[in-house]
Amino acid sequence: MPRFVALSAFLLSATPVLAQDVNITPNTASFMVPTDAGLVEISRVQDTENTLSGEWARTSRPCPNFCIQPISPAEGVTTIGELEMIAALQDPEVIVSDSRVRADYLGGTIPGAIHLPYTEVADRLDVLGCDVDFDGFVCDNAAQVVLFCNGPWCGQSPTAIRRMIAAGFPADHISYYRGGMQVWRMLGLTVIEPMN
Repeated sequence: MPRFVALSAFLLSATPVLAQDVNITPNTASFMVPTDAGLVEISRVQDTENTLSGEWARTSRPCPNFCIQPISPAEGVTTIGELEMIAALQDPEVIVSDSRVRADYLGGTIPGAIHLPYTEVADRLDVLGCDVDFDGFVCDNAAQVVLFCNGPWCGQSPTAIRRMIAAGFPADHISYYRGGMQVWRMLGLTVIEPMN
């Protein structure tokens, strides 16, 4: 059984190509995701001269804290790319979580993501389908979850993932979008500023 909506189903539910130069796939121009503010269309920036600027264009950050993250932050966790993230955003059974600190989240996020900071996630597993128990959480009915943060150099979502697993969340219910906001922005995909 696939972890999220099959990519073929995603392609069927997406907007067909409509004479755009920059598409998500050869046959997909955009797709819709539900957010707290209503449906949001995710597409790519159509300006073929578009470049990143500011914080997202930086290539070198001091390590620590900004060390390159491993492909897999923990045993049993699946690392995904953009098409799998798009499929997860369209799957009502999957929770996509922005693991960044509030200031980063307020600067723009992926439409459809909830905000669950890495510093709080291990204490809020009930948001992800676990039941509160006297000793913590029982995660027999845990949701499928995708976590992301700022990019391949950001340790916030890998830290959140390891804390979730240590608190009893099943690793095989977690996916890690390693590209994070930096790669999402680099590909010109839609970013929204959260309402709160």
